[in-house]
Amino acid sequence: MRNKWIRSLVLSSMFFALGLVLPFVTGQIPQVGQMLLPMHLPVFLCSLICGWQFGLPVGLLLPVVRSMLFVMPPFFPNAVAMSAELAAYGFFAGFFYKLFLKMGWKKLVALLVSLILAMILGRLVWGGVMWLIMNVNGKGFTIEQFLAGAVLNAIPGIIIQIVLVPTIMMTLDRQNNILS
Repeated sequence: MRNKWIRSLVLSSMFFALGLVLPFVTGQIPQVGQMLLPMHLPVFLCSLICGWQFGLPVGLLLPVVRSMLFVMPPFFPNAVAMSAELAAYGFFAGFFYKLFLKMGWKKLVALLVSLILAMILGRLVWGGVMWLIMNVNGKGFTIEQFLAGAVLNAIPGIIIQIVLVPTIMMTLDRQNNILS
């Protein structure tokens, strides 16, 4: 049991570091980064491989630490709202995945359903936090802003996540039986 915890801790650190570095790939053009969502991938992978107990803190801390180190994303309101969103991804993806596996679902089905549920719930959390932040500041947050930020602008990133995360996970499973 201790070896599994140490393994998950080391992998979580690697995913955290990857989440800090991966946005540099798209960093020259912020709009591309907002569309491709490079910080989301390591959080999903961490949660699915290590469990929600590791995915949640990685998701919670990643945007805030990245904002403090590199000033991107801007701390308020972006990094704060992203922190809640990625923490939700980290929790829900890992929680649902393990739950569905315990219920006897096939790995790929459990993976896809968990990923999609986590994406929906994480975006709702982001919208709720943005609504709270913007309304406290007296600026307001409309349904149009939510749809643009959570769905329309993120469609390329959503597609990449739905394709890349299961592909990586199933490849790792075939190579190392990591998902068992």
